[in-house]
Amino acid sequence: MENIELLNKEKMISGKGIYKRYNIGTENEIEILHGIDIDVYKGEFVSIVGQSGSGKSTLMNIIGILDRPSAGEYTLDGIDVSKARDNELSRIRNQKIGFVFQTYNLIPRTSALKNVELPMMYAGVRGKVRTEKAKELLEMVGMKERMLHTPDELSGGQKQRVAIARSLMNDPSIILADEPTGALDSKTGRMIMDLFHKLHEEKGITIVLITHSNELAEETERVLTLRDGIITGERRGETYDLRKREAGAERIVC
Repeated sequence: MENIELLNKEKMISGKGIYKRYNIGTENEIEILHGIDIDVYKGEFVSIVGQSGSGKSTLMNIIGILDRPSAGEYTLDGIDVSKARDNELSRIRNQKIGFVFQTYNLIPRTSALKNVELPMMYAGVRGKVRTEKAKELLEMVGMKERMLHTPDELSGGQKQRVAIARSLMNDPSIILADEPTGALDSKTGRMIMDLFHKLHEEKGITIVLITHSNELAEETERVLTLRDGIITGERRGETYDLRKREAGAERIVC
C-alpha cells in the first residue's frame, strides 16, 4: 500500500531487487539479501530494524556504498551507483554520506577537532576553511569545550557527538547511523537520539537508523523491519508524532 504522504517527495535512496551473495569456499554460495526493494525520501528519518543475522549490516554496507549488490539496482540522490567504478564510489561516498558507527571510528591520539576535519581533508579543502567549519559543528553538538581533547579523554557520548559532527562536515545528502547508541548507557543514548531528532527536525537532514531496538525504531517516521534478508514490514513509528510535538514545544539544547 502506497504512503500518500510520500507520493510527491523526491527519493534519496532507491533500491530495486537487491541481492547479496557471498562465495564460501570454491563451490558454495550463501545469499544474505533476497531481492530487497527499498525507498527513502529526502528529509525522512527512517529506521531499519532487525535482529542479529537479519541482514542489517549487509544492507547497511550496500546503502553506504561500502559494498556492491550481487544483483539489482541502487540509486543514491539521483546517482546510479550500482555500476560505478571504485574511485567514483569513494568520491560519491565522501560527498553524499555521513557515517555514524556504534564504535565511533575516531582516530586515537588525535584531537576531536582534527577527527572532525577528516572528511574535508580527504576532499582537498584547505586547512583554515575546514578548521572553522569543524569548530562550528563541534559547537553545534555541544562539544565546544572539548574540541582539543583526544578520544581517550572523552566519554562514550562525547565521542559519538564528535562522530556526528564529523558526519556533517561535507554537508552530506544522508546520515547513515549504525547502532549509534549500542555502546552507550540509556541516559547517554537518549541524548544521542535527541541530537538526531534535532538534526532531522531543525535542519531537514535525511537519516537512516540501523538498529536492533524496536523502541528506538518507533521514534522514527517510518520503520522497515528486516528479517532473514527480506523486508517483512513497513509502518509509521508509533511514538514519532509525540516526539515531534515535544520538539516543537521546546527545542532540544545540546
